[in-house]
Amino acid sequence: MTKAEIVNEIANKTGFDKNGVQTIVEAFMTSVKSSLAKNDNVYLRGFGSFIVKERAQKTARNIAKKTSIIIPAHKVPAFKPCKTFVSGVKKIK
Repeated sequence: MTKAEIVNEIANKTGFDKNGVQTIVEAFMTSVKSSLAKNDNVYLRGFGSFIVKERAQKTARNIAKKTSIIIPAHKVPAFKPCKTFVSGVKKIK
């Protein structure tokens, strides 16, 4: 499902115009991104959490050149669904 499809579905279900819904969806995504950039997790009860995970430093190898490089520790965004979300997805066939 694309962002445009999400906007269309919300607009059809709520009766709001698509431009307004798109503005709200964009504002939501911007809020989540800026919160994660500040190391603040976003918790949505009944849906899940957008969290910042830390990856440890590791050594990677370039097999073709027979060299190794060190990838420094860094942070990555992640989504952790809540239990009801996961059980709902598991039931769908």
